[in-house]
Amino acid sequence: MLPTVTIITICYNAEEFIERTMKSVEAQTYPNIEYLIIDGVSKDNTLEIVQQYRHIVSKVVSEPDKSLYDAMNKGIRHATGDYIWFMNAGDRIATPQVLENAIKGSNNADFIYGKTLRVTEDGKEHPWHKAHPSANDLTWKSFRNGLIVCHQSMIVRRSIAPEYDLSWKHVADLDWILRVMKQVNTVHDTEEYMSLFLEGGYSNKTKRASLMERFKVLTTHFGIGETIIEHVSIVFRRLVGR
Repeated sequence: MLPTVTIITICYNAEEFIERTMKSVEAQTYPNIEYLIIDGVSKDNTLEIVQQYRHIVSKVVSEPDKSLYDAMNKGIRHATGDYIWFMNAGDRIATPQVLENAIKGSNNADFIYGKTLRVTEDGKEHPWHKAHPSANDLTWKSFRNGLIVCHQSMIVRRSIAPEYDLSWKHVADLDWILRVMKQVNTVHDTEEYMSLFLEGGYSNKTKRASLMERFKVLTTHFGIGETIIEHVSIVFRRLVGR
């Protein structure tokens, strides 16, 4: 029997963007999808648009939340699938065959991932800003340089997916994937573009605070010495153009 994948869309006042996300979920050829909408009590027409796609939605939760990551935790709590996949309002699944291909080729891996295109609000596409990692080399230590895989291009076995640590205000997703990867035994690289990630998210709006918190998260997992060495190496590689 094919595993069920819970796709979770977090939204708040997202009338401009949410339909593109829902259309990409609706288009999927994979049959076993649980689709959750976690809304922060939108005051625009977001929920009216969601209602138009009610035939593909398993559950709508609309209630106040403390933060984006609090809403994502609600998604995890409501999920019942074998895997979870976050596809937030404005983000899109790259093609209709993405999920079907990902699951068929995964051999029930704990962590399934692929490539990402970044998309600006005016529709311009750019490659993900980090090199795509090989499945042969991918471990939790691969993330010492941050999110080398975009959150929207990773599908995680639900049984190893913890809740986000809300003490991290800006980059709880980095801490989350490090904790996930420490539990992962098997990985599968789809080698395909899995998502179109809409730029301009929460971290981009709080850039300086995000960078400072990112350093603290990495220090928590890797130690101060290794984290400093890695950051010096990053600066050196940029200076020499590598």
